Amino acid sequence: MSKQIEIEFRSRFDKKKYDALAKFLKAKAKDLGQDDKDVYFFIFPGKLLKVVNNVSQKTAKLVMKLNKIGRGSSFEEIEMPIEPKNFNRAVKIFTLWGCQNIMRSFQKRHNYLYKGVELALKYSKHWGYHLELEIMINNPKQKQKAEKQIKKIAAELKISLMTDAELKKFTKQAERDYKKNNKK
Repeated sequence: MSKQIEIEFRSRFDKKKYDALAKFLKAKAKDLGQDDKDVYFFIFPGKLLKVVNNVSQKTAKLVMKLNKIGRGSSFEEIEMPIEPKNFNRAVKIFTLWGCQNIMRSFQKRHNYLYKGVELALKYSKHWGYHLELEIMINNPKQKQKAEKQIKKIAAELKISLMTDAELKKFTKQAERDYKKNNKK
């Protein structure tokens, strides 16, 4: 089985930039459709497990990312589809497993393909308005080329990509805020 490695960068911005990007992408990119998701994140040291209910597509899946945000741009991913009717049971299984760091997020998102880069234009309570730019590769030797292509698109879109340091700081704060606001 070949590896699925996601090369991914993120950018955060205000509503004005979000609207401008939406207008540009609608006119210039291939529209891959609405992709709203209800996601539980089970955050482990060095990796992340997601239970995803794709409400727009009426699908669900488990996703293991073998890296954490803020530790480089590459994430080996292992995905397994599940029946949407099993979404809540999957969440319960992983919750009962004892993970201490769990977050839930509803993501309003729309996907596009632009010059070989998949773009997810998103809004969520925790991240605000943002864009994920990614290319899937199966060979680590392709990483540098994919990163260069993503950075070129970011420059064209006039967005600033978050650094690893910014991502670490932001996600730590988001996790603290989530815990504070969701105490039982």
